[in-house]
Amino acid sequence: MGHSEVTGVRAVVEAAAGLRQLNERSREIFKRIVETYLTTGEPVGSRNLSRALPMTLSPASVRNVMSDLEGLGLIYAPHTSAGRMPTQTGLRLFVDGLLEIGDISETERKEIESRMVAGGRRRGLDDYLAEAGDMLSGLSRCAGVVLAEKQSKRLRHVEFVNLGQGQALAVLVGEDGDVENRIVTLPEGLPPSSLAEASNYMNARVGGMTLEEARQRVEKEIEERRAQLDALTAQVVTDGLATWSGEADDRQSLIVCGRAHLLEDIKAMEDLERVRLLFEDLDAKKGLIQLLGLAERADGVRIFIGSENNLFSLSGSALIVSPFEDTEQKIVGVLGVIGPTRLNYARIIPMVDYTARLLGRLVP
Repeated sequence: MGHSEVTGVRAVVEAAAGLRQLNERSREIFKRIVETYLTTGEPVGSRNLSRALPMTLSPASVRNVMSDLEGLGLIYAPHTSAGRMPTQTGLRLFVDGLLEIGDISETERKEIESRMVAGGRRRGLDDYLAEAGDMLSGLSRCAGVVLAEKQSKRLRHVEFVNLGQGQALAVLVGEDGDVENRIVTLPEGLPPSSLAEASNYMNARVGGMTLEEARQRVEKEIEERRAQLDALTAQVVTDGLATWSGEADDRQSLIVCGRAHLLEDIKAMEDLERVRLLFEDLDAKKGLIQLLGLAERADGVRIFIGSENNLFSLSGSALIVSPFEDTEQKIVGVLGVIGPTRLNYARIIPMVDYTARLLGRLVP
């Protein structure tokens, strides 16, 4: 955790302690300020607040409460006017403690189901992921994001074909019929029969497994010396698996949909600059994959706001994501929405959660 993140955590803890000590009217005023910001993006003044509150308070009394809230680091004045907006710390505390999350509407539920179920189980994993990202983007008017392992398909056949000059073609056939080829460098002195031996060894053990499951089993057998392979043939097997697996980033499919939605609510040049920085964040594939990896270890929906994560420290953006499982209850990816901190959290959180649970029932 970086210095800025540590500082941010400390600020949230201190502000949370202050928030617990607030009376009902202070909480109500704070809640109204945040809700106005989420709805309009504009600061709200004491006079408008005094008119909207369910209790009778003069503008002067409201200003006194706003001063206390500002002292706690929950709100601030973006300009010299009397209007106030929530700080990042205030927004986080609102989302964690005061936000009233309902359920998605029946219309949205039906739209999600109709788009995800269209085509039935004949669709492949990539089709479901792309549809989920595009659908979330359209419903939220933000960018939809989906991350999943590329090699989640199961293996049917493996073959090593000698190409000569110290190289072989490693051929992987999935249960869905897809074929992947990779070039592997052969260890010096490898006997000609070793490629057939390596192929037979793999096919006797990895049928029906995912690539990750196959890699773990083979590596364990070789490490425990239960594999009936000589050292050079074992190297061919492990090198082939490593080549198929690739680097961590290459093993994962990242889909970002609907960036254009982020340009719909721009009111000033600073908004345009924020979106430009967010586009840069989205292009930083490695950083985004690392961030989404954190969500894969979460139980349910996770929310990242602004500089709580280094990736969004400049663009001041928010990310609402949830992991999803396959039909065997194994986490295979994460999906969600990226947009400005002024998101409709109450609507988007259950939307992301429902889509993740639905996707978990559909992915092969």
